[in-house]
Amino acid sequence: MLDRKPEPMSVDAFLTWAETQAERYELVGGVPVRMMAGARNIHDDIVVNLLALLRTNLRGSGCRPFTGDGSVETLPGQIRRPDVGVDCGIRDPNALIAAEPRLVAEVLSPTTRDFDAFAKLAEYKTVISLAHILLVEPNAPEIRSWSRDDAGAWQEARVTGLDATLELPALRLSLPLAEIYDGVTFPVRPRLVADEPRPVE
Repeated sequence: MLDRKPEPMSVDAFLTWAETQAERYELVGGVPVRMMAGARNIHDDIVVNLLALLRTNLRGSGCRPFTGDGSVETLPGQIRRPDVGVDCGIRDPNALIAAEPRLVAEVLSPTTRDFDAFAKLAEYKTVISLAHILLVEPNAPEIRSWSRDDAGAWQEARVTGLDATLELPALRLSLPLAEIYDGVTFPVRPRLVADEPRPVE
């Protein structure tokens, strides 16, 4: 007798289940997927800096940042947990999903680089309320930014150097890279921000 595949988990069932788990999960294709653990200090330093900057600069705006414990529904029934996000929706203290996510940021790591840079990026672009998507390089002062223009099209920019500033017009913010990378010592490693895949010749 063939084993039957389990029924896909609904978003509500997943969120209820995830609250009881010690580790963090995303919901992908109706299946809970455990997230990688053991981020390096450099990853955490950048996340903390970005959260602090957003919290300070968004105070009084009606928008507030959230951590990797927060959730964004990308495709129907698909739950992602960005490293950092900004929610501009009505704040429900008991909610588990961002009501109106306006920004998501992923700090790249060796194990998730390609997925964050391409597959997850494509999912984030489908979220109507999102205006900014950031892929943050941990090994150099470099951020790849996608911003939705007035026509709804995504415009890409690469911001590099500690003297550069990241512009987030939908949030009316300008964030200096020197502050995003404050206290970070860059390792001598290859950069992780990926370029678009080259066509096979």
